[in-house]
Amino acid sequence: MTTEKEGKPGERSFEEAVARLDEIVQRLETGNVSLDESLSLFEEGIGLAKYCSARLDAAEGRLEILTGFENGEPKLADFEPEEAE
Repeated sequence: MTTEKEGKPGERSFEEAVARLDEIVQRLETGNVSLDESLSLFEEGIGLAKYCSARLDAAEGRLEILTGFENGEPKLADFEPEEAE
């Protein structure tokens, strides 16, 4: 079963991409797919993972945090994520 959007992560929403990635992982974990299908699913999954990562990076770059108020107006600063160790 394939859809038009498979293999084209940019044409689906982030949520659709994550859901499809979850489907792929579940199918691969069952072990009930041929080698060729496993490779195809793996390649699609890699594309979806890259797409989701890029979308998360873009969203993170748009975040701002409220640091207080100045003259009755909210004071915003760019979000600076902590580095993972």
